Amino acid sequence: MEQYDYIVVGAGSAGAALAARLSENPKNSVLLVEAGPASHMYSWLPVSFGLLIHNPAANWLYESEPEACTGNRKIPVPRGKVVGGSSAINGLVWVRGQPLDYNTWAQMGARGWSWNDVAPVFTKIENYEGGPENGRGTDGPLKVSVVPDQNPLYDALFKAGEQAGHKITKDYNSEDQEGIGKTQTSIHKGIRMSVARCYLKPAMKRPNLRVIADAPTRRIVLEGKRCVGIVYERYGRQIEVRAGREVILSAGAVATPQLLELSGIGRPEILKQFGIEVKHALPAVGENLRDHINARGIWHVKVPSVSYNTRARGFGAVKEALKYATTRGGFLSLPSAPLLAFLKTQKEMETPDVQMHIVPYSVKDPKRRILQEFPSMTLSVYQLRPESLGSIHIRSADPNDQPKILFNFLTNPIDQQCMVDGFKMVRKIVSQPALDAFRGDEYDPGPKAKTDDDILAWIRNNSQTAYHPIGTCRMGPVGPNTVVDDKLKVHGIEGLRIADASIFPTMPSGNTNAPSIMVGEKAAEIIKAAA
Repeated sequence: MEQYDYIVVGAGSAGAALAARLSENPKNSVLLVEAGPASHMYSWLPVSFGLLIHNPAANWLYESEPEACTGNRKIPVPRGKVVGGSSAINGLVWVRGQPLDYNTWAQMGARGWSWNDVAPVFTKIENYEGGPENGRGTDGPLKVSVVPDQNPLYDALFKAGEQAGHKITKDYNSEDQEGIGKTQTSIHKGIRMSVARCYLKPAMKRPNLRVIADAPTRRIVLEGKRCVGIVYERYGRQIEVRAGREVILSAGAVATPQLLELSGIGRPEILKQFGIEVKHALPAVGENLRDHINARGIWHVKVPSVSYNTRARGFGAVKEALKYATTRGGFLSLPSAPLLAFLKTQKEMETPDVQMHIVPYSVKDPKRRILQEFPSMTLSVYQLRPESLGSIHIRSADPNDQPKILFNFLTNPIDQQCMVDGFKMVRKIVSQPALDAFRGDEYDPGPKAKTDDDILAWIRNNSQTAYHPIGTCRMGPVGPNTVVDDKLKVHGIEGLRIADASIFPTMPSGNTNAPSIMVGEKAAEIIKAAA
């Protein structure tokens, strides 16, 4: 039976960074196990966020359960199923979050996770083209750039934001997040900066790091209350490997609680329901799920040349492909949103509570990312720190059965009001004189959504997620609502840690890829210090 010092399950944003850092010590033998393939032909492209949004070759294609709070719809929950994880298919938007987020974690008992603790970790990750101001990193493994795309529509949107009373920001990843600005993105010279490229590619030259792809982990191996290894499946064979020191789960906010429950760790009544032996009762496994529910408003645009619905359709698509091939620029080089805004729905607030994504085109179907036929723009909004809590639990003892995802979106009145107020702010920005030359009619939701109740009903029945599930193995002191301590050790189990977005105590204010990589980096520091 093979044995390694450390076994990391999941080669996504946190797991790849963690495994690469642990392997820096040549005395450590490290195994990284990934359920998906080693790569995908599109995963180096920025536009793969659209090409792989509904592709089972690199995407788990999870779906939520139909719920009355969101129009009894199944909502897509795409997650990366490839080396690089969701960093290989995400929208490439780089957001650290607010100091308030991490200070809240520390206040909730996660010692060592305040802003002052995690800011240096973000700096360590980044190779930011904007320079070292505001504590930004300039020699880390992951290159971060500002969207270079130019468009008169962007200029008009900036002016409209100012006319609506908002400021322009050059760096929302400073300690002051507020304002409207160009998106910072994990793209360099038109190439996606996934963790597979930035962390694993250089690390795999080391003989002490082994990466096994196409190998879904089926269960954790326990001897009493100690984790001693895992069982993974490859080509129809189940293979057990042992960890001399530790196993670290980095399978993500969906798959990590699923794996724990399949291994007999979790809420006893759920495990017994499916005939799984309860090896360790831990009631918070799979609970405390949060995600961003995202309301996408669409407007017609009167100047076709500023919209990629015109520029990237038909012969325009060929031109954009040639532009990317020759310059690494244009439509195929963009992140999911070239402009972002972080704003306060109430001026009395200390920090922003909503995020807007501003996009110079619109799509028919969020599942397939097919462009609308007419020139348009999309302004979407979501609440940065939602209060509504959901859950993720197994639906059977079969690891091939996708888990049951319940979001419970908009069940908290605070969330309802914030989303309505946020969309009204979007409308106010779009209505400003600076956009008169570009703005056409509101296509969705359109004039039918007049009152607050109308807007809330539209959000319930049409919104998707922003693809940011977190919190299902929450970090904090031992108690009924936590799974790991501030050293990421699973409560009551020796030799087992978790390092991915499932440990977030609360939602960071923004996109979750950067915080997930931060968790992988910080986990490596914690484990190295312990060793």
